[in-house]
Amino acid sequence: MNKLTHFDDSGQAHMVNVGDKAATHRVAIASGKISMLPETFKMVGAGAHKKGDVLGIARIAGIQASKKTADLIPLCHPLALTHVSVEFETNSTDSSINCKVRAETTGPTGVEMEALTAVQVALLTIYDMCKAVDRGMVMGGIKLLEKSGGKSGGWNIKE
Repeated sequence: MNKLTHFDDSGQAHMVNVGDKAATHRVAIASGKISMLPETFKMVGAGAHKKGDVLGIARIAGIQASKKTADLIPLCHPLALTHVSVEFETNSTDSSINCKVRAETTGPTGVEMEALTAVQVALLTIYDMCKAVDRGMVMGGIKLLEKSGGKSGGWNIKE
C-alpha cells in the first residue's frame, strides 16, 4: 500500500514537492448526483425557476470552483487548468441530475481535486437555487471516474 503523501517523515502535514516531476498532459473525470422532488425537477428542466437557468448557472459555478480548488483545499497546488467542462444529464425516472466534470492541465501534478471540487460546487449551486421549493434534495455518489497522465499513468473506477 502507498503511504499518505501529505505528511513528512515526522508526521507533519506538508505540500507535496512536485518540482522534480515531469509536466505531462493530465485529465481527471469526476461525477456526482443530486436527487429532488419531481416538481422541483420539472421546474429545473422547464427553465421555470424564478432564479433563471439553474443548470447554466451551476455549470459556471463548477468551472469557477475548479479554478479555486487550491484556495479551498489547503495542500492542493494551484494549477493552470487548460480545460474544464461541466455536463449535466437529467433523469426523470428518479428526478435526479447527474453532473460530470472533465478537468485538464499540462503540469507536474494531477487534476483530480479540481474535477471533484467542480462536481461538488455545481451540485451545491443546484441545491442553493432550488432550496426555496425543496430543502430535502440529496447529493451523493461523488467520485473520481478516471484519471490519466503523470508517473502513475491511467486509472479508472471499476464498477
